[in-house]
Amino acid sequence: MKLTGGQIIAKALKNYKVPYVAGIPGHGCWTLLDAFLEEGSEIPFIQVMHEQSAVHLADGYYRASGVPMAAVTSVGPGAANTIIGLGTAYADSTSVILFTGAPATHMRGHGVMQELDRFHSNDFPRVTEGVTKRHWEANRVEELPFIMHRAFNAMMTGRRGPVHVEVPMDVQAEAIEVQIHDLERRMPIGNLRADAVAIEAAAQLLRGAERPVIVAGGGAITAEAWAELRQLAEAVGAAVVTTWNGKGAFPEDHRLFAGSVGQTGTTSGNALAANADVVLSVGCRFTDWSASSYRKGASFSFPPAKLIHIDIDPQEIGKNYPTEVGIVADAKLALQDLLHSFSPADVEAMADNRASYFAEIEQQKQEWERIISARRESNDSPMTSQRPLAELRKVLPRDGIVVVGSGNTQGAVKQSFPVYEPRTYLTSGSFSSMGWAVPASLGAKLAQPDRKVVCIVGDGDFMQSLPEIAVAVMHNIPVVFLVQNNMGYMSIRGGQRKIMGRHIGSEFNLKNGEPYTPHFAEVARNFGLKSWRAETPEQVAEALKEALASDGPTLVEAMTSRDAAGPFVPGWWDFPVPAYIQDERQEEYQEGRVLEQHL
Repeated sequence: MKLTGGQIIAKALKNYKVPYVAGIPGHGCWTLLDAFLEEGSEIPFIQVMHEQSAVHLADGYYRASGVPMAAVTSVGPGAANTIIGLGTAYADSTSVILFTGAPATHMRGHGVMQELDRFHSNDFPRVTEGVTKRHWEANRVEELPFIMHRAFNAMMTGRRGPVHVEVPMDVQAEAIEVQIHDLERRMPIGNLRADAVAIEAAAQLLRGAERPVIVAGGGAITAEAWAELRQLAEAVGAAVVTTWNGKGAFPEDHRLFAGSVGQTGTTSGNALAANADVVLSVGCRFTDWSASSYRKGASFSFPPAKLIHIDIDPQEIGKNYPTEVGIVADAKLALQDLLHSFSPADVEAMADNRASYFAEIEQQKQEWERIISARRESNDSPMTSQRPLAELRKVLPRDGIVVVGSGNTQGAVKQSFPVYEPRTYLTSGSFSSMGWAVPASLGAKLAQPDRKVVCIVGDGDFMQSLPEIAVAVMHNIPVVFLVQNNMGYMSIRGGQRKIMGRHIGSEFNLKNGEPYTPHFAEVARNFGLKSWRAETPEQVAEALKEALASDGPTLVEAMTSRDAAGPFVPGWWDFPVPAYIQDERQEEYQEGRVLEQHL
């Protein structure tokens, strides 16, 4: 076939079963976009209001389905606007493919409109190097079939991540005789299996454990290892804790679920993980948030605890903690092999040893329930962050999806909103990007049209991508936006107050000091969404019922308290105290630093 560069990309994406393309047209990419109108390569195009949101939308689609989606932008500022989206996907190891336009090859280096050329001709690809798994620059049309299958191979094998392909305007337009490569014949069959010696060593540790804990990270979900994770926990009698991105890998109404770990984990999750004798990590990187900045005894205690670390990326093994057994493998296959290592007699013996441990798990969970229930059941107005979440859980189906923004809302959902199925809780757990949740929720709904999708976001986060609610209206994407309005960046204010005893720039106020907020329900109504502003728990409960019953996009604005705004902090986070503060805050910080295990 004689195809232009744009047609090669469009046909390849169609053949590779990419369901949507998101982006904004511009002179740098309109030849490529036109190819999506050609017969045989038609792919629905989702026009967003900001290029960053195009990548976030594709990211949300992948997290909800495991299927990659494409984003397309023009050259220059349109391309540069995608960096936060790429960084978010890269930090959380999610698959997105981004195409950006570029100056024509014969114009490179001349400083044509929107070209970065002072250090190298067309320098933008170097901007993406730190936030992509791999990037390509297509210099000739005939390179594109090869680039397309290499991009999918990189994006969808091993540790997942975003990829970037830059396509000059002339390469988009010129045509040659080419053949689109069959993707199935360019991808490996199966996944990486663990070393048998390592599996037996891990199994032996678990047989002898008295207080085993499994840490489920985001890799457990990427590998679709949730069934094996549950089976292994039940066979071994291990408590299961989750990280930011691991939430959903294990049903939270299971008797072995112990809570989350880390700075904004739960008291039960942290206590059980910190006192474990054997910890099995499944796709967890042990970031500072999930490991309480490595303060010994806050979330983990290595040693005396022994770590079995399963990860697809060998660079993560031993990076933050020494391992007793490091296993480089696909998590699903590694857990299958571990399960096969235990005989019925092994399982019976482990169960016999766990009676007192099971009682402790339950006791720790009850203590956490006592702590969290005061805010979750509060009738105060303005509401706590936890109360609207409690009302949402009552009416959201078990398989409903929540897409959660950053800040206090993120921590409150992690701690107090139970989820039961994989891929029903999506959040930017590593980059914690504000502005991610709104477009990501649109992607999630496109990926799972038969499920209810609720975007839970704070007002500060919401305003960073508020215009994308127009996309929900234009494409009739029925997401429920639950905006918790506490009139500021209250997560930041809380940290400033705790560390410095004062705050700056974190409240939304008028010059006279009075709190300021838009009326988001009215704003949404003018965009075309059905909307409500809720001042009380009763109002938010009724509004959420109506919103979930709607067949179009809706918004519920829940007025929440500035001073009871966020999650509890049962863990530790290494945030340095300024040297000019010389009181108990400085002393507490220095004591915590001494207890950090490094590194």
